[in-house]
Amino acid sequence: MSANPDNGSQAGSQPETVEEEKLSPAKALFRGEILKSAFWPFPEIDAQQRELLDMVVESVDRFLADQQDDFGDWDRRGEQPPEFVAALRELGLFGLIIPEEYGGIGLSNSGYSRVLQQSSRYDSSASLTIGAHSSIGMKGLLLFGTDAQKEEYLPRLASGEFIAAYCLTEPGAGSDAASIQTKAVKDSNGDWTLNGEKTWITNGGIADFYTVFARTEGDGGKISAFIVERSFPGVSVGQKEEKLGIRASSTTSVSFSDVKVPAQNLLGDEGKGFKIAMSILNNGRTGLGGGAVGGMKTCIALAAQQSIERKQFGQSIAEFGLIKKKIAQMTVDCFAAESAVWIVGHYIDSGYSDYSIEAAMSKVFASEAMFRAANESLQIAAGSGYMQELPYERIFRDSRILTIFEGTSEILRLFIAMSGIRDAGRLLQELGSAVEDIFNNPIKGFGLLTDYAGRRITSVTSVGQSKFAGIVPEALRDDALIFDKYALELGRMTDVLLRRHGKSIVDKQFALQRAADVAIDLFVGLCVLARVGSMTDDNSEQYEQALSTAHLFSQQAKRRMNRCLRAMLRNEDENTKSLADYVCSGQGYPWDTI
Repeated sequence: MSANPDNGSQAGSQPETVEEEKLSPAKALFRGEILKSAFWPFPEIDAQQRELLDMVVESVDRFLADQQDDFGDWDRRGEQPPEFVAALRELGLFGLIIPEEYGGIGLSNSGYSRVLQQSSRYDSSASLTIGAHSSIGMKGLLLFGTDAQKEEYLPRLASGEFIAAYCLTEPGAGSDAASIQTKAVKDSNGDWTLNGEKTWITNGGIADFYTVFARTEGDGGKISAFIVERSFPGVSVGQKEEKLGIRASSTTSVSFSDVKVPAQNLLGDEGKGFKIAMSILNNGRTGLGGGAVGGMKTCIALAAQQSIERKQFGQSIAEFGLIKKKIAQMTVDCFAAESAVWIVGHYIDSGYSDYSIEAAMSKVFASEAMFRAANESLQIAAGSGYMQELPYERIFRDSRILTIFEGTSEILRLFIAMSGIRDAGRLLQELGSAVEDIFNNPIKGFGLLTDYAGRRITSVTSVGQSKFAGIVPEALRDDALIFDKYALELGRMTDVLLRRHGKSIVDKQFALQRAADVAIDLFVGLCVLARVGSMTDDNSEQYEQALSTAHLFSQQAKRRMNRCLRAMLRNEDENTKSLADYVCSGQGYPWDTI
């Protein structure tokens, strides 16, 4: 692996322009630019963090391996026993990212993501109990809390005395945060009275600390964030939800009836709750991404073992080409997801001010790759995989939630595309505010684009810009040329979209999805090339297979990006929408054979 890029010792490690210091790496792609220093060399964890991380991972392995026979039973029962949660406390797994000064372990975001990867290799529900606490439940306190709030709560959160939960979603408000009905009214003494209900709250039934978002209708904004303890009078928890997957984790509603919240429990500035909510989700997505990578590694191990042991037609099914194809594809997807998640964690740890769409890209790619891996590993196990005696069906059910919570794949793709297009076009503040408000009203709430007719993005027509192919090893040069080319194509696509559609682009969701998919492949592909390119060329089989993995991803991404670009001009979008409207108008499938 390469040296830490923060030392600036390798070629391409320093920003080349003022722009490179300001822009997020993924947003720059929409301008046709690759910010090489954001990818190269691939970041490496420092020695002190590595030593600490090794100890934590070893402890996780030692503990969860002993619970292997229990996870299926707990899934069927729909709960984790109290003694298991107590053991998580004893291991310090609720203090992973809390600074040592408050009694935590003090892992970086990258290190934390790696621990969630390890726990997810055993059980998704166990990872979710840990992850919902750290990734989102108390992350707002870490990011926006006052010194007094941190001193009051972080030691108890680190020890697991308090378990945390994130309370944003309501019965009528999922991605549409503007529909929040929970309300907080300021009293004459500065305290708040909170009323409302939150639904589908992970850790809801076991949490003592809630980060709650409520409508405040103040001058500073319409939503504020609060720290609410379960012990406050008026806080109540509903019955556990019966879920398709992650069944052993606690998911409940949480209600607030005339709950008195002290003035000092306002989290961040009054009226800035939406920004806080989105910052928490962006910052916490490396945990979800790490969990998806851990799940994929388990799927790959199960599939490889099953394909060797299972005999059909007188030979191991590992000898069959279609089985080889499945296992190879799972491996490519896992390597790519792991590379992207690791780099996003590095951006957060290195103090990047804007990593919102990079985090969204890693979440979309990793969650969808995990679902494919769960499906393919079950397929390789065939009938046995469908039975509850083996873990395949539980893994399959557990994986289904990944593309839904913490931002659905559909909403995140729109967010990625609109954020990138806004940045590339240097549009007026009206669009900027609308894109940042995407979760308030994700379909119509992007706002109106100013008339863009006749405007051009000059940067995408630039020639002679420095290429990524110029810094990778010779073995990856052809792969890098693919991403150099398609970065320029994405810039041109962005220009065409703005000139062609103007203000109506906010309604062109098919086009926005294609732009997002090209950008995701570009970003993930650059992460892959940087990782493989920074490896030591020792002519080992592992290194050669890493090169092969990079080649496979590059060619697959090239085909996907090419299809998206072609479909910008030639597509069946209108037929698709017409058919959907027809089916919805009749509320069902209209044809029959009798």
